[in-house]
Amino acid sequence: MNSTYSPLFETFNLAKGVELKNRLVMAPMTNFSSNPDGTVTDEEINYYERRSSGVGMVITACTYVTANGKGFHGEFGGDTDVMIPSLSRLASAIKAKGAKAILQIFHGGREVPPELVPNGDVVSAGDIPSAGEGKPVPRPLTEKEIESIVRDFGETTRRAIEAGYDGVEIHGANGYLIQQFFSPHSNRREDKWGGSLEKRLSFPLAVVDEVQKAIAKHAKAPFIVGYRFSPEEPETPGITMDDTLALIDGLASKKLDYLHVSLMEFWSKARRGAEADRARIEIIKERVGDQVPVIGVGSIYTADDAIKAMQSGIPLLALGRELIIDPEWVQKVEQGRETEIVTKINRNHQQQLDIPDPLWQAIIHSPGWFPGIE
Repeated sequence: MNSTYSPLFETFNLAKGVELKNRLVMAPMTNFSSNPDGTVTDEEINYYERRSSGVGMVITACTYVTANGKGFHGEFGGDTDVMIPSLSRLASAIKAKGAKAILQIFHGGREVPPELVPNGDVVSAGDIPSAGEGKPVPRPLTEKEIESIVRDFGETTRRAIEAGYDGVEIHGANGYLIQQFFSPHSNRREDKWGGSLEKRLSFPLAVVDEVQKAIAKHAKAPFIVGYRFSPEEPETPGITMDDTLALIDGLASKKLDYLHVSLMEFWSKARRGAEADRARIEIIKERVGDQVPVIGVGSIYTADDAIKAMQSGIPLLALGRELIIDPEWVQKVEQGRETEIVTKINRNHQQQLDIPDPLWQAIIHSPGWFPGIE
């Protein structure tokens, strides 16, 4: 290995004493490839196995905690105990390759396709549809339903424990239900679940508390809890960096194992609030300090990109598109072959990359998403 890149391969201890073998993480990425009943497919298992050998930790694609939270065609489920064998199969495949297995748990809220949820009942914090033509107007959840969904996050955490995962990541990013409650754009409620910034924090923090309660009750070994968030929204009103700093303060007090920033570009700059035009990741790291480790992500295509990102003080780096394009990204750096890393996807390499067909179709029909697809 080139000694320049050795910091990427230092071990890292999370607060609960769980050791990661290196600083590199597979980012959670929807793959659209599960069975219609919500169980994982052989193609998904092959896809994850191929990408679990190098990284220290794998965060799975999101799994829905409630039937009306299924956000994608081909998404695997975690909403009933019937799903435990399926969940276990994926956890075992990841762990067999030497990586920690983290199950990302979520509810799609207003972003769910109506045809995927019972009775086409699309729900959210309020009745504000998401941007885009033909988006359904969601039904505001009742207080009783909100409390039920919070419990569902705890129940899916229990299933993750029983299925053999090393932890869960609470998906509070990318415009899904948890973010919908935190956002002043989608949450215009006037009860305890919305209104002021403090009240908009109620749902995210309630989910964290419920997850931790389930772990305290059911886990017999240290169990990781992370939280993923998107630092800003383009809408007005919408989440600003100042809002996100308040969220970070609330999350840091919960003794989480890590915070995971959802960004397409690691060095992207803030739009508004909290020193606009400064890199979001630097603002976040400064606010977090040493309270909780941060995972950074976004267009880290080369080993040099990764080292530069680590120099920001961020201790863990997630690779998403990069591991789809080159499943051996980590091994190539570790073996001193970093110049061989592939940074653009080849239209002819689906089979040799072990990419399930639904994900492949999404990639090749989404210009600009992956380098090499124009």
